[in-house]
Order: sequence, then structure tokens, then C-alpha cells
Amino acid sequence: MFRLLRPLAAPVIYTRWLHLLIPGAVYSVWEFISPDTPWVPMVFAVPVGLLPAMRLAEGVQAQLLLTPAERDSPHAAISTSTAATWADRRRTVLWLEIRLLLCVAVGFATVWLPATTVDLVLAAAGDGPSGEWLVRGLEPRWWYALLAPLPILVLLAVVAASGELITATARRLLSPSPVQRLTALEERTEQLLERNRIARELHDSIGHALTVAVVQAGAARAADDPEFTERALAAIEETGRDALDDLERVLRVLRESGTPVGQRPTLAEADRLLDSARGSGAKIDADVSGPLEQVPGAVSREGYRILQESLTNVLRHSGAVPVRVRISVANGRLEMEVTNPLTDSMGTPGGGSGLRGIRERAALLGGKAKTGPYDGEWRVHASLPLNGLGWPDAGYRSSGR
Repeated sequence: MFRLLRPLAAPVIYTRWLHLLIPGAVYSVWEFISPDTPWVPMVFAVPVGLLPAMRLAEGVQAQLLLTPAERDSPHAAISTSTAATWADRRRTVLWLEIRLLLCVAVGFATVWLPATTVDLVLAAAGDGPSGEWLVRGLEPRWWYALLAPLPILVLLAVVAASGELITATARRLLSPSPVQRLTALEERTEQLLERNRIARELHDSIGHALTVAVVQAGAARAADDPEFTERALAAIEETGRDALDDLERVLRVLRESGTPVGQRPTLAEADRLLDSARGSGAKIDADVSGPLEQVPGAVSREGYRILQESLTNVLRHSGAVPVRVRISVANGRLEMEVTNPLTDSMGTPGGGSGLRGIRERAALLGGKAKTGPYDGEWRVHASLPLNGLGWPDAGYRSSGR
């Protein structure tokens, strides 16, 4: 018995009951104005439902009272937007008509069933029924008191069933249209892409700074030279400041969705990466050719992160070794290549989230990146189209894909 009554303890049962009774205010006002024409509110619902804003109002109310658990969820089955098409408006009209009809049925049950319980109690007490409710002409009987709870149980069953029915109707008639679903899906995709990009930004920037700090601290401790230690601390300080600037850029994107992406570092600031690697002991041989300042912003920003991650991997896995950096802009492409002597600690070709991030950045722009051993060296090669179209063969094949 208690198991059957347990669903009645759910708060949503009663918020749905309230939702069903709200249109009753319209009927009450109209009954006061014109009791002989109770059908007028049903007719009046047609032009009201055709108003675009009415779908928004009904959607917000239905989501709040019928499906509160789905409120503010990106996967909510009930839309909270204005009607964009005539099909949406027609569905809103049908929704209003069904809601008004259910309001009449549930309102009748809400008033008359409890009154019936009162009449049964009065009849059991010997006072006789009032004659105004569902129970009429009953002779006083004590056992009517045993029947008194039944109308209340019937009322609760009607409320629960009507709540399920109105919720199912709302999910169907107030659901997002195909255009709205596609728009929501596109927005969700954009959010996931932005989160992925921010994760890569943090990985590349903070990972680079921490790698430089670890290498510098280890070298300073091993050198036991105050002058070298001073230079190492200066390099750590400078790299830490750069990392804080990058972190601030990323956090600004999170705090302010309108922050321009152009505030992120580009290849025009590549010198600070090269100087940071040199300060960590790496012997950098850099060759930059072509109009680097003419590289589009998106390509330049991703190129900066690819270079940053490449240098970070060198410092993390090989330490202070000779590094050759080649950056060229020609024939509508940005070609980048970072090579260093191959060591046992370079890891599995193509492994690690950093190398995967390099390939993802290149693919996002329609280009391609290859990482892995080549002729006794570890090589990272990225070929990015400046116009975002296609990509030619990079001129060599690497075992890291």
C-alpha cells in the first residue's frame, strides 16, 4: 500500500497540479462576466496562441512546473523560445486548447471530490449530506466514514495521471523545432570546441613554463655556480611572467565571452619562446623567412602554440641539446619544422597529449603535422595553408603520424 502511495510524495506531482489549475483563473473571470458562454475562452485561445511570444511564456511555465529537473538543461525537451514558424504557432494553439480542457477536468475533480468526502463524513455523523455535491439523498450510515478517503484517493490518482498526460503533451507540442535543435547542437559543438581549445592553451602555455622552470632549477642546482643560478632564476621569472600573461588571456576568455581571440600570442612573439629555450640551455638555430606579419591571425596563433609545444617537448625529454627551428611563409603556406637529436627519452612516436594537440591544431586549419624520428633526429613538421584549404605533401615521411 505504501509502495503505491510513494509516488505521491514527489514534489513534481503538485507543481504539475498547480500548472493544470492556473488556466482556471481565466474560466473564473469569464464565468463572472458571461456564465452562459463558457466556450469563449477556448475560442480566444486561438489568436493568443498565434502570438510568437506566447510559446515562450508557455514554455517557461511548463519547464518550471512540469519538468523542473530539466530546467536550464541543454537537453531540455520543452523549448523556451518564441515561435519561429507557423508550425510552431499552430502547435502552441493546440497546446493551449488541450491545457484548457484538462484544466476543466482537473478543476472539477479538485472541487467536487473533496466535497464528496465532506458529504460522506456528514452522512456518517447523522447530519445527512448537503445535497449540493455528488452524494445526494443518503441516509445516515456510520460506515460511510470508511468510504470518505476514497474520493481523495481518486483525486490524487486523477492529478497524477493528468500531470503525466500534460507533461507528455508539452514534450510533444512545446518541443524545440528541427531548426532550434540544429541551432542548439551547433552551439553545443562550439562550446565543446572552445573548451578543447582552452584546454590546449593551458597545456601548451603552462606546460612550457613549468618545463623551463624545472630544467633551469635542475641545472642551477647541478652547476653550484651563483652567477649561473642568478641567470637561471631570471629565466624562470621571465618564463613565469609570460605564463601568467597567457593564463590571464585564457581566463579572460572564460569570464568574458566577447574577448577578442586576437589577444592570444602569435608567431610575431616567437622570439620570446626561442629566448626562453636558449635560457634553459638549448642551442637554438632559428631561421625565419617570408612575410611572417602577413600570416592570418588564426594560423599565426596556432603556429605559435605548435612551436611552443615542440620546444617544450625538447626541453622536457632531451634537455639542453641543439635545436634547429625553421619557419617559412611561401606559396600560400606556413611551413614549420623543429628538429633535435633523437634520444631514448623522446618517447613513443606520436604519443602524448602534446603531440596529439599539435596534430589537432594543424588539422583544424586544414593542414597537417607529422611528429616522430627521421634520419636520427626527432622532427616536428607542420604545414598550414594560409587560406584554410588543403595541404600538399610535406616532402618527407615520418614514422609518427
